[in-house]
Amino acid sequence: MRAIEVKTMQVAHQHFIAAEKVILDCEKSLTTLAELKDIACVVQSVGKNRWLISSKEKPAIQIGVVIDEKTGIATRVNWRQVFE
Repeated sequence: MRAIEVKTMQVAHQHFIAAEKVILDCEKSLTTLAELKDIACVVQSVGKNRWLISSKEKPAIQIGVVIDEKTGIATRVNWRQVFE
């Protein structure tokens, strides 16, 4: 049972890291997402330069970012795992 538990945790960790990489890529490309063809995340505007970025794959991760108007740099304001 312990071996199954360890393997399950390793697989979950790998999926979690993959979801974080997708979110990070979308965060870095937030100002040019319209130019991208395959977007691996869901991006929603919540007003006043604030955006929610969610991964499409499970486990789903969602971050909130604010884009600085002058520099165009996105800054994370929150992070959460999305549960159904």
